[in-house]
Amino acid sequence: MARLRVLSGLGGKLPAAFLLELAGTRILFDLGEGPEPGVFPDVRGVTVDALCLSHAHIDHVGALHLWPEIGCPDVYATAAVWAELSDCPVPPSHRRVLPEQGQALVADVPFLLGRSGHALGGVWFHTDAAGGFLYMGDWSVESALLPFDPPPPAATVITDASYAARDQSLKDQIAAIADAARAGAVLCVPEAGRGPEMALTLARLGLPVRVCPRLAQELGTLPFAPEPLPAIAALPAGGWQPQDTIIAIGPNADYGLPAELLERGGFRFVFSGHVPDQTPAARLLADGSATWLPWNVHPRRQDTIRLAQQTGARRLLLAFTPAETAAPLTADLAHCVTWETTLDLC
Repeated sequence: MARLRVLSGLGGKLPAAFLLELAGTRILFDLGEGPEPGVFPDVRGVTVDALCLSHAHIDHVGALHLWPEIGCPDVYATAAVWAELSDCPVPPSHRRVLPEQGQALVADVPFLLGRSGHALGGVWFHTDAAGGFLYMGDWSVESALLPFDPPPPAATVITDASYAARDQSLKDQIAAIADAARAGAVLCVPEAGRGPEMALTLARLGLPVRVCPRLAQELGTLPFAPEPLPAIAALPAGGWQPQDTIIAIGPNADYGLPAELLERGGFRFVFSGHVPDQTPAARLLADGSATWLPWNVHPRRQDTIRLAQQTGARRLLLAFTPAETAAPLTADLAHCVTWETTLDLC
């Protein structure tokens, strides 16, 4: 008997936590917070044999403080993810390093992993058990910097559907953001996310890109060597000017350089991802003093449809989106979409 239980992540913009039971082995995929602050999966009474992390973003790893409550299992993640989580509460004795591509054992269950195109070190997980099970985490096929490996067929697929019915291309979005940033802007990005690609892309378009020290560190530790772009630089403290094209970590201007520049005043802000309520970004957008322009890091409607076709999914769970927002996509994939939170897989 194999069973899938959704602890969190289905029916809304919620933290990721999906529990797979295979012949007595219990594997949890992700353990996140948010994206609204303080929102955690309910793990009361849940103990697991292994925890797999798809990538290092907070809505997938932000509840690692609950690790003792789920039985202190071994935690599996790629080297790049562990580098981002170096100070997390999981001790080295329980950290297991996964490849970004290829075969791996998770609590003695064989899995195939592939790169997800969403974040440094991000991967999807596939096992042939239970007719084929695939957990995509967050993913994207549009990045020019982060590769995406197409997954194999699977009867049951959990997919990132954060954008639901969006079909606008990243290429068009890049043009809009470049136009908005030419006169100067603070482009706010998350850790281990779109920042390096945004900096490289806008610099190639001729914008005088400046990055915060934390993002400069990310650029300097990329596991591959993009062409040198000397226009990208981190400025000394206090050297930032409103006419600069600034890319900085602090996605909602709630910490880091964006928070500092917001307090200083005179800077124009552009946000490009999900904006939680009760954040400076939400306030700035509400009063019209900031701009929101998307930069795709999740699958578009067409990408999700293609994934369902290529995997031959019989059960497709559309994660990280409200059911009503996903209605057009649900209609496209009515033959396989399910909103059930407990599924017997075989």
